Amino acid sequence: MGNMTESATVTSKKMITIPAKVMRRYDIKPGDKLDIEEQEDGFTVRRRKRLIDYYGIDKDHAEEIKKWIRELSDERRREAHEE
Repeated sequence: MGNMTESATVTSKKMITIPAKVMRRYDIKPGDKLDIEEQEDGFTVRRRKRLIDYYGIDKDHAEEIKKWIRELSDERRREAHEE
């Protein structure tokens, strides 16, 4: 994506309105969390990833992940019986 420069004004209540163009481009929805990262010359703002952003990320390792989950569940059951 090319660089885009937009501006926003800080209100007396320390709030800003994100321009609609930016909201659409980065799929920012009301209620989304934004991370603010300080840098030497200012800061950057990024939309925090939502759970849905990770949907399908494990498809190449699904069987291995299921195996780990079963092993962890079995281990937890054994530990619970020992208590």
